[in-house]
Amino acid sequence: MPTLGSLPTDKPKLELTFVVNGSPRSHSAEISGVVTLTPEGLLENGVPPTLVDGSLVLITGASPFRLRGRITAVLEQLLQRMSQHGSAGLAVSAAPGTRQMFPPAIVDQAASLGIALLVTSAPTECWEGVHEEIQQSRLMFAERRAAQLSSLVQELPAQLADPRAMQRIADWLARVLDCQVLVSEPERVLAASPATAAEQLAQAIIRQSVDGVLPETLSGPHTQLISLAPASAADTVLAVARRTPFDEADLRLLRHAAKLLGLVDQAHREYRAASDASHAARSAAFELLMDGEVDKARRVMANLAPGLLETETARIFVVETRPTSRDLAARRFSASVGQQALVVPDPRNDRRILIVHPIRLDEDSRAEVSAELTRLVGALGPSSSLGGSGVYSMRLLADALREATTAQTFAALQPDPVALSVHGADLVSLLPQAEAQHWARRLLHPLMRDESQWEPMRETLPVALAYPYTVAARRLCLHRNTVMRRVSRAAELLRMDFTSISDRIAVALAMELVTQREDSTAPRLTGLEPPSLARLLTTPHVHAWAQTLVRPIQADRRDLLSTALAWLNFDTHVEPAARALGLSEVTVRSHLRAVENHMQRDLSTLAGVRDLQFSLHVVTGQPDLCSGQRGLSVVAC
Repeated sequence: MPTLGSLPTDKPKLELTFVVNGSPRSHSAEISGVVTLTPEGLLENGVPPTLVDGSLVLITGASPFRLRGRITAVLEQLLQRMSQHGSAGLAVSAAPGTRQMFPPAIVDQAASLGIALLVTSAPTECWEGVHEEIQQSRLMFAERRAAQLSSLVQELPAQLADPRAMQRIADWLARVLDCQVLVSEPERVLAASPATAAEQLAQAIIRQSVDGVLPETLSGPHTQLISLAPASAADTVLAVARRTPFDEADLRLLRHAAKLLGLVDQAHREYRAASDASHAARSAAFELLMDGEVDKARRVMANLAPGLLETETARIFVVETRPTSRDLAARRFSASVGQQALVVPDPRNDRRILIVHPIRLDEDSRAEVSAELTRLVGALGPSSSLGGSGVYSMRLLADALREATTAQTFAALQPDPVALSVHGADLVSLLPQAEAQHWARRLLHPLMRDESQWEPMRETLPVALAYPYTVAARRLCLHRNTVMRRVSRAAELLRMDFTSISDRIAVALAMELVTQREDSTAPRLTGLEPPSLARLLTTPHVHAWAQTLVRPIQADRRDLLSTALAWLNFDTHVEPAARALGLSEVTVRSHLRAVENHMQRDLSTLAGVRDLQFSLHVVTGQPDLCSGQRGLSVVAC
């Protein structure tokens, strides 16, 4: 847009020069148009009642002697009207070489009102069309500025928490004004465009903070510093610099951008404050749940998530990921399942996210939430894992957390980094397969060395060890005596006592490994001493699995552990176990049903008894795993 200072340069044919400069801002005053008057018209009609703001008033056909007398009084009125309407200046046409065009009284009045006085020696026809050109220029400028402001508004974030909003506005400002841009607080840089702007503009910010003044020179000689929130005395500052001057339009655009940046900064601050308060409340609710203070936790969450904790049961999930990704992942989980679950970063571990999923009896959202968590953990990459607990009473969520933590540890060791419940894990798949095959083949070698003998044993033993002989015979379509004869022969060759639950479990496991789990691609271990069964169970995977199964048994107020150990030591016979414990048989059976519920295993099956025996042995060291009679039994079992 043309200004009073740029018009003589842009249109030299107007031969326009300053007589009195008016206020210091006269040169930068924008011209909205040209209003042409004549001395005769002023004398006859008086001063126009209104003038367009920012207009340049041009009096044509005047001469020095004609601006004396009555016209002086009219000019004084005109200057007053121009001051009221913010006119840019007063220009009078004069012959070339005229020295004193305006009377001293008019000069003094113009100076006091801050109105510039100018003289033009160009013919009147040279001014024809100037007004229209200025109007066209103003229209083009307005359209361009409107487009710029519209573009600036487009950079506003759709969400208050958008961390890239300031950077986008800084990039836009640097591109539109061709300058360096820095948005900063005393302790940190919030946005810089280009990236080197932080280094280049740091001097300006330091100088202003120390001296309270702007430096005159920087990487470019023209620098502007604008506080984003002067009313609140915030320390956030917009700094810009370039090698060419900023005109008034540029400065207005800077101020608009600063306002938007200030709003974004304020939104970020308020969002962080609200987020911190919400995070603190959710963390407090979680800690209360862990302490069994369910009613207090519900009161804490009443305003944040009404009804979320108003259930009697819940599950807990534990997510582990990289520390650098933890907080972002927590926000994603909260955005995705936050309406159905309580999501908090673990305050004691910078890699973990803790999730409480209340379970309502009248709806089944379990699969939904766990499936969504599984998807989100998969998107985090291979360094992340997810563990889940079973469904627990709201007052026992500390136990659920321990189970979920164990499950997560278990999941981190698996190819699939998700273990929604370790209860469902298959023990055989957790064993080191090559070593387990070596152990199984060494144990079963007496049966396997004769092919004609191995085939009937391979068919009969897995079923006969798992069921009573009558049931096994029916399942195998064999005579009961045939089953008994084969089992007796196997016990003799293996030097095992199949009335011992430990021996039956060991042989059944070996048979499963050799007949069902052998991997043809796995390396064979030959020439080495086979590991013992106890050593096979020392892997971290098995330890995590065992802890998950045994922990609820240990936590029960009844002494279920002693009952389970006695029952196993007496080869799963209730009567002698009850006598040894000094309990009734009814009590022992009640304890065993509780063990089944805690472990989610059927103790009427050999597989269920095996999982009980192995998990107890791993956690407590009892019972013994194998009591075989042959010389190699200590090593093999």
